[in-house]
Amino acid sequence: MLSVQVGERQKADASVPAVPAPDARLADLRPGASGRVTAIDEAVEPSTARRLFDLGFAPGAEVTVLRKAPLGDPVVFQVAEYEVALRRVQAAGIHVRRMA
Repeated sequence: MLSVQVGERQKADASVPAVPAPDARLADLRPGASGRVTAIDEAVEPSTARRLFDLGFAPGAEVTVLRKAPLGDPVVFQVAEYEVALRRVQAAGIHVRRMA
């Protein structure tokens, strides 16, 4: 009951900042959707993380999903003005914040 009342007060108070959308995984975005890279998952092997970073998947980079193969793998992304194809497993290790 208390959480409902707090939530109602927050809606009425315009000075309360909106809660940012939670991060998503790059592999979960649909074609046409964009996101800004927030991190590379710690579970990704260091050599793979370095390669992703070198390809442009660095924190702050804007990434757009261009197209997916019929079975969903690989996925083509636009990052830093060029196209990169990644497997879903690799894209799942990249955290992004969805962009409108």
